[in-house]
Amino acid sequence: MAIGVVMEFPGGTLDQYDQVMELMELTDGATAPEGLLFHWVAATEDGIRVTDVWEERAQFDRFAEEQIGPFTQQVGVPGPPRMDVFGVHNTLAGR
Repeated sequence: MAIGVVMEFPGGTLDQYDQVMELMELTDGATAPEGLLFHWVAATEDGIRVTDVWEERAQFDRFAEEQIGPFTQQVGVPGPPRMDVFGVHNTLAGR
């Protein structure tokens, strides 16, 4: 079952996000990690919010453990994110 993941990084910046994306080699038209269907990020009043849709929870968990956690620490993002995970009932794609 597909899942939606919302991660809030209080104190995080878009510059740090960009650094993490470079470390993950996910810039300049790179192919998304296996299982990632959709991704967006935005600045919030107190940090950044990352929203993803993944094919399966296990794929997200593996990616988070191997890449998100280590790389956000490496670039100085404070603490682990606040995170909500939802079962996705339906998705719609643009034309």
